[in-house]
Amino acid sequence: MAIFNHSGRGNEIIGAVDIGTGKVCCIIAARDQGQPVLLGIGHQRARGLKSGMVVDADEAERSVRAAVGQAERMAGVTLDSVVVSVSCGRVRSASFSARAHIDGPVVREHDIDRILGAGDAYLERSGRTVIQLMRSDWRLDGATGIVDPRGLAGRELAIDLTAVTADDGPLRNLLGIVERSHMVAERLVASGYAGALAVTTEDERRLGTLVVDMGAGVTSLAAFADGRLVHLDTIPIGGNHVTYDLARELVTTVQEAERIKTLYGTLVKAASNDGEIFAYTFTGDDEGATHQVSKAFVRDVVKPRIDGLIDIVAERLAEARLDDHAARRIVLTGGASQLLGLDQVWSERFGATVRLGRPQPVGRMLVSMCSPAFATVLGLVGIGGQPQPVSGALGNLHGRRRDLGYIDRMNRWIRESF
Repeated sequence: MAIFNHSGRGNEIIGAVDIGTGKVCCIIAARDQGQPVLLGIGHQRARGLKSGMVVDADEAERSVRAAVGQAERMAGVTLDSVVVSVSCGRVRSASFSARAHIDGPVVREHDIDRILGAGDAYLERSGRTVIQLMRSDWRLDGATGIVDPRGLAGRELAIDLTAVTADDGPLRNLLGIVERSHMVAERLVASGYAGALAVTTEDERRLGTLVVDMGAGVTSLAAFADGRLVHLDTIPIGGNHVTYDLARELVTTVQEAERIKTLYGTLVKAASNDGEIFAYTFTGDDEGATHQVSKAFVRDVVKPRIDGLIDIVAERLAEARLDDHAARRIVLTGGASQLLGLDQVWSERFGATVRLGRPQPVGRMLVSMCSPAFATVLGLVGIGGQPQPVSGALGNLHGRRRDLGYIDRMNRWIRESF
């Protein structure tokens, strides 16, 4: 987040960049009485990215620069720091507890240092980079709801931590694209977490909800209970895979297959689909030559891919022991979630209440722009307007942030903060 002079007065500016497989989107907003107000928006087709990973640095940089530049021209400001989404590097969460016996009659600073040191050691063994670290309240001798244990009497102090991690290489490549675009990644947020916050209510997160964010190249799972994230995972399957299936089966171009998916894609089994015929072009045919196929055939191509994805989701939930708890209430979001009849298929598979999640508009943003495809970037705007979830030592690093890479700052934060 950066401070700019906009319209003659100092405003807190939030720059959010969602770097996805299908598109790159940037939103610039200002906080007005605690609420974000839209200043600029830009989005471009993503190039040089596959399953959220950078595969062509030059192409990816051009996509990011074009989306950010479009938003900057509309807002009349220049971004130098942004909140960035992460979907690359097999993003997933790990939850664990750290505990320690109290040396003296009350909790002292060194007791907290020891317990957080144990958590730090656990994370270092994972061999992955922490992009988010979330904690619950402290527990003292089993008593919960303790915000700050310092000075309280007890024998054992514990805390539950949830770390969202990613493979180091893909993450550094992503950060390199941001830096080549002359910006600093002030904060990294898992795309599935950002999208989930944008499309769920506090009540849903408290009662227990699974958010399935279906992007072009990656599907993210974010499970919530008691108001906090309890599990996050990613699956390298998305809407592009459905498009490629159609392109192969119909022997047409990817662009034509995407058009067919958008206009005629359905999971609804209806007799009328057999009689609804549409025309499309074969690959390599002379210009103007068309072939015909039914919506029922399109459904038969799309359905196995969606069933396969749902099977993988069920397996991941079972591995995390969340299949019964998290799948009672499901929210679908992301660009690929808009396939007709998708909610019904998920509901039948899990026996759950399923709805399509649309994000709430940022101030002055048209409701029509709040498609599920923009859930992640709008979630980033909301997160970017919140204080960093750290305290203590990180404040001493603020003036040195430009001298430290994001990964180095995170490592230092885990060691020194709380």
